[in-house]
Amino acid sequence: MTGLIIQGLINGLILGAIYGLIGVGLNVIFGVLRVVNFAHGEFLVLGAYFAFYLMEYAGINPLVALPLAFAAFFLAGYLLYFVLIPRLSKADDPEISSLLLMFGVSIMLGAIMLLVFDADARSLPYEIEPVFLKFGPVLIPTVRLLALVIALAIIGALTVFLYRSQLGKALRAIIMNRDAVRIVGINAERLSAVAFGLGIGLAAASGVLVAMVFPSFSPFMGNDYTLIGFIVIVLGGLGHPVGALVGALLFGVTEQVSVVFFNPSIATICGFTLMVATIFIRPSGLFGRQALR
Repeated sequence: MTGLIIQGLINGLILGAIYGLIGVGLNVIFGVLRVVNFAHGEFLVLGAYFAFYLMEYAGINPLVALPLAFAAFFLAGYLLYFVLIPRLSKADDPEISSLLLMFGVSIMLGAIMLLVFDADARSLPYEIEPVFLKFGPVLIPTVRLLALVIALAIIGALTVFLYRSQLGKALRAIIMNRDAVRIVGINAERLSAVAFGLGIGLAAASGVLVAMVFPSFSPFMGNDYTLIGFIVIVLGGLGHPVGALVGALLFGVTEQVSVVFFNPSIATICGFTLMVATIFIRPSGLFGRQALR
């Protein structure tokens, strides 16, 4: 039993790190723009297809495809910002309008993926030797450990970027007070476009990791990953990118350790129970807006 619990803890940390990366991208967009990006999961799945076709037709390793996916989708997100988001500021309730807009984008992207890629599930045929690593009674797929390291490295790099670089500090400032950023002469629109591109780029990078770790992906899976992202940022605190990682690790460990004692359905309920309990005890999340001030 002890071995199973340790296995559950490790699996929870690995999945939590990937969930955290999903939540961080979603949280950056919400924190800076107050835009509820319901299409986040679809961009993630597009990132998985990006890596799949690069490997299928160009023989490019997913580890090389990951930064390429981030760069390509960052640029796409940066340009997409100017097409979609500025018009929302004219709405009576920009947040609700953004939710409806991005929900429409989500449906549109799902339909396009279904048309282009068909409904068949795809998998990324990527393995590392040795396939498994054994630590006493614990058996861990090498790809999952690699995904854990990559996810933590990306989140660590993002944290350094947000807290050490001038651009990152400006992004954090716009999360705290958008009007004050405009007063000191910073181009808020261009900064917002960078944040949107960053969130979409992180979604695509998450998609590459998801394709490496999970058995398959399909055009129908976007909503599942969007839901995971929202659970993570509700736990960690809306608008707080670092809190997304903590919330994701708690959610992943709770879910995976629960599998040891209960069936998977009850384990999922345990994860949602954690989210509901967090909302009751601390409505702003573990690292709510007060933590940013």
